[in-house]
Amino acid sequence: QVQLMESGGDLVQAGGSLRLSCAASGSIFSINTMGWYRQAPGKQRELVATISSGGSTNYAGSVKGRFTISRDNAKKMVALQMNSLKPEDTAVYYCNIKEYRSLGMYEYWGSGTQVTVSS
Repeated sequence: QVQLMESGGDLVQAGGSLRLSCAASGSIFSINTMGWYRQAPGKQRELVATISSGGSTNYAGSVKGRFTISRDNAKKMVALQMNSLKPEDTAVYYCNIKEYRSLGMYEYWGSGTQVTVSS
C-alpha cells in the first residue's frame, strides 16, 4: 500500500514563493505519474502539474511559468516549487501518484496541505 505525505503548505503574501514536498512510502511500481492537484473552497479538485517516471511534465495553464514540478525517484519524492503566488492559488494541495500496472491503473492520494496566499 502506497502512502503519501505532503508538507510545505503555509500562509504567504502575493508574489511570494513556497515549495511543497511529497514523500511516498511503500513499494511504487516503476511506471507511474506523480503530481499535484488542488481544491479551493467551493470548487472541484483540479490538476496543477504532473511528472511521469520518465520526466515528462504537464502543467495547468494557470500555473505555467510560475510553478515547477520535480521528482526524485530514489527518494520517492515529488516537489512543487511555486513562485509569483497569487491569491487565486489559495487551495488545499494534494499529492497524487498513478501506477500503470499490467492489471490497470492504481491511484493514491495524500491528505493535503493548505496553501493560503494573501493579497
